[in-house]
Amino acid sequence: MSDPSLVRFRAVVEGALVHLESRRQEINDLNVFPVADGDTGDNMALTLHAVLIELDRLAADEGRLIDEIGRVEIVESVAGAALLGARGNSGVILSQLIRGAAEELVSRPGELVDPVLIGAAMARAAQRAYGSVREPAEGTILTVLREMATSVALSIAHMEDTRLGSEDTPAVQNALIAGVLERALRAGEESVRHGPEVLPILRESGVVDAGGHALTVIVAGMIAALRGSEAPVVERQAPARVSHPQHDSSTYRYCTNFAVTGRDLDPGHWIDPLEAIGDSVLVVGDSATLKVHVHTDAPGAATALFDGTGEVSRLDVADMHAQVAARAQRLAFVAPQQRCGALAVVSGSGMRELYESLGVSVLDGGQTLNPSTYELLAGIHEVPAEEVVVLPNSPNVVMAAEHAAALSEKAVRVSGVRSQQAGLAAALALDPARSAAENAEAIDAALERLRTGAVAPAARDDGEGRFAAGDAIGFVDEEIVAWGEPGPTLSAVLGALGADAELLTCIAGEGAPLDEAGVRALGPRDVELECEVGGQPSYWWLVAAE
Repeated sequence: MSDPSLVRFRAVVEGALVHLESRRQEINDLNVFPVADGDTGDNMALTLHAVLIELDRLAADEGRLIDEIGRVEIVESVAGAALLGARGNSGVILSQLIRGAAEELVSRPGELVDPVLIGAAMARAAQRAYGSVREPAEGTILTVLREMATSVALSIAHMEDTRLGSEDTPAVQNALIAGVLERALRAGEESVRHGPEVLPILRESGVVDAGGHALTVIVAGMIAALRGSEAPVVERQAPARVSHPQHDSSTYRYCTNFAVTGRDLDPGHWIDPLEAIGDSVLVVGDSATLKVHVHTDAPGAATALFDGTGEVSRLDVADMHAQVAARAQRLAFVAPQQRCGALAVVSGSGMRELYESLGVSVLDGGQTLNPSTYELLAGIHEVPAEEVVVLPNSPNVVMAAEHAAALSEKAVRVSGVRSQQAGLAAALALDPARSAAENAEAIDAALERLRTGAVAPAARDDGEGRFAAGDAIGFVDEEIVAWGEPGPTLSAVLGALGADAELLTCIAGEGAPLDEAGVRALGPRDVELECEVGGQPSYWWLVAAE
């Protein structure tokens, strides 16, 4: 039976992740408890990312739409993905929050997701999250989640419409759920503000709890997805005024995370042995799979505890001393950023090197040059500049890039670049001292003086009988101009582009059938020819003419 709630679920997860990514560094800079390692935003984003990947994997593997898979199967898979993808205290706690909410959804098959079910899911999520921590600390994400759940329960008690019927439209359901979550958000923000009154390390460092603040950002992203609008405003938090707070949990060096799979596993059995070699111990999961988190000086001793009990996998070890030092340096001295930088979507290791040699940050777009909005947003976030110009390098990327630009806290402009070879040539027009708007204008002006071409192997036989699968096809400005053997086809493209050009740049891709000498022999004699190696898939050569 089709369940539209599941389509909504994926949209809400993506909305939460996108909004969290837009404020990831802000959250990292708040992180002082239990260790000032500056990775709370990273860890919570990784957990949500694992959930989204699992949802898409389910749909791809099964060849079904998400609303055809079924709530029970999706919820079990998502809970497992969150568990295995979690890293650090904050990630593991978030995974348990997700598991608790998922368990409540499974326990009510056939029920529409409405305020009553949201309230029950939040209550169980809070219970699960508290249960995952041996010594829960108030003033943290645990308190924020509990007070959100309490607020929702009180709100439901005074609401006239709390249940949904089959006659209610998806728009009505979205609006009702968003309203409940907004009440939870406001309660969460209030809880975050009071956190320093409860937890001394927050008060001493002049910050709110990073995990609790991140939870409010996540909920704001969920509301935005439900309403199809901008996220509700969540107050921006300044970083800690004490860049290197000292407290007990900073004694151990390595944040160690791993999974254990086996039979008849008992999470509680492993707490004492792990605390004998470290602190900040979390062991969560079920009889078949455990996720272990511990701060220790001996990661090998932690994994060795499970020898003969189960298979250890997904080992992740982070040096917290290095993380704390890097965070302290970042907050003590923030290096001046350039005004404007650029982010290019690329495919191919050589292409990455070419862009980076020009000072352009890069995002791997995969074989199809088609990154998601949240990947683009994360890439924009990583560019060390106040403003950013995005070089989409493919028509497929433009819409997602514009969406990411609208969501970003930075000033972002999306340029008109539609190919990797054009992006390389246009990047020469970038000036870090100019604004993103000025640079985008300069890039678009450079594109007017540029022509592009390519040679690629045909993926299938031509319907008009011109070429067969595997033959070379030559393009100039996206129009097919030649086909047949690779050499003559490339020669035709170089000749067509070189007619009015002073410089040709030819970038060899994966499996290109001619070496550089062979390519140079085909170039027009009166035009300068630069040869590079991009390693891009799908295209043997990409050509730009200036």
